[in-house]
Amino acid sequence: MKLLKPANDIPFFLNAYGSTDSRYELNAHFNQKYSDKLSSTLFIHGNTRIGKNDMNNDGFLDNPIGKQVNILNRWQYTDAEKGWVSFLNLRYMNDEKQAGEVNFNPDLDKFTTNAWGSEINTEKIEISNKTGYVFPEMPYQSFGFQNSFQSHKQESYFGLNQYNIHQKSYYSNLLFNSIISNTKNKFTTGLNFNYDVYDEQVALNFAQDFSRIDNSVGAFFEYTYDNLDNFSLVAGARVDNHNRLGTFITPRLHLRYNPWENAVIRASAGRGKRAANIFAENQQLFASSRQFSILNSDGKLYGLNPEIAWNYGLSFIQKFKFLGRETELILDYYQTNFQNQAVVDIDFSPQQVLFYNLDGKSFAKSFQAELNVELMMHLNLKTAYKYYDVQTQFITGQLERALQAKHRVFANIAYETHIKEKGQQWKFDFTYSWLGKQRLPDTSSNLPQYQLGEFAPSFAVMNAQITRTFSSKFEVYIGGENIGNYRQDNAIVQNENPFGAFFDSSMIYGPVFGQMYYAGLRFNIK
Repeated sequence: MKLLKPANDIPFFLNAYGSTDSRYELNAHFNQKYSDKLSSTLFIHGNTRIGKNDMNNDGFLDNPIGKQVNILNRWQYTDAEKGWVSFLNLRYMNDEKQAGEVNFNPDLDKFTTNAWGSEINTEKIEISNKTGYVFPEMPYQSFGFQNSFQSHKQESYFGLNQYNIHQKSYYSNLLFNSIISNTKNKFTTGLNFNYDVYDEQVALNFAQDFSRIDNSVGAFFEYTYDNLDNFSLVAGARVDNHNRLGTFITPRLHLRYNPWENAVIRASAGRGKRAANIFAENQQLFASSRQFSILNSDGKLYGLNPEIAWNYGLSFIQKFKFLGRETELILDYYQTNFQNQAVVDIDFSPQQVLFYNLDGKSFAKSFQAELNVELMMHLNLKTAYKYYDVQTQFITGQLERALQAKHRVFANIAYETHIKEKGQQWKFDFTYSWLGKQRLPDTSSNLPQYQLGEFAPSFAVMNAQITRTFSSKFEVYIGGENIGNYRQDNAIVQNENPFGAFFDSSMIYGPVFGQMYYAGLRFNIK
């Protein structure tokens, strides 16, 4: 989602929402234009869930309870005559969540075995600025300067496991855009700097301080060719020097071609390198009795080597008339091949999580076919099929990624009535999503009552929404999610003894709450 720019935003917008799973939400933004050059928008978001839901009667909350406040103040300054434009963003977010057993009371039960519970408290502060200048006599030439400071602090526990992290980051980027000979040949070049301070503490089956400082300096060059007719090319490369990852080059290439009318072919290729944050990216595994182990010790971060991958992509879009109606066909294929990967192994043993460097093949292949059809005036159908094949070499062999559906089907049908003079209108929307079977992590060594099948069953979820617009300023909506009331059985392994050796709440592959209904309103001043 792209944020509205203050110079183009409406004076006021409000969206209020409430649902049968006791989630209540309020979104608003206020826009003020101080002059032709200066404007500001204040975005406010708040949500809370106060009711404790346990629709599958396993003794655990179906949804976390808690509250969040998110505030963003965005400023825009534009001086078109002199060629200056600048954005300043100020953001604050505070999020508090509680999960676990229904009868868990953090004031009495935290860090005890009276009841299993979890709290995740997150606070984020961000200050960022983007300033650009376009040379008045040379509109094809410009420069930009970007700066961002972030503080992200999380304090959390999952039963007896603890995870606390405070990341402070500074990012700076200087860009210059111009042409080579003519506007068909453009280039962008620049420098960037990253500085990250991590205060990271874990207390699992071991306690360790993973605090560190990461910094990098990079330079990049990107060339763009556009024949202004049917072909364009973007080729770029960047060189980075990282205090942990060393010096490395990251190339990328994008091609766009129009072979005939209303058809577009896109192709891309590139290389990526990064250090995986194994604990921050796998926090769902803390909510289990698994023992954590890192098998390598000579790597750059957590004892592991950096991840390196090549990415390739091909896309085809064709617009045409079918029975006199607008139709669009989209075909996408993307592939990622890992040279190295921080492998997260939950198949070696249901009582363990192993982290180690890749020794073998790891890849992700995805294909998506999408067909969008205008069935009749105001009636549109969108359909899609996605094939997702993700495999990694584990200690026990080459396996599909767990809890990842290889086949998915999506369909959406939307109808809108004619807009009347005062803006009155009805909108109807129905969505069907089907997920194929998903491989479950190996639990064959558990006691029989705590063993899961090899695959989770396929299932479908249906959502619907009706919107009544009373005017250009006011509308109300009602809807339902998972109206077929599908619920996963046995979502939590050994839920009756969450401090036992087989407890695992990370095996959730589908809805546990069941059907949910909601209502809301939207109001704006244009």
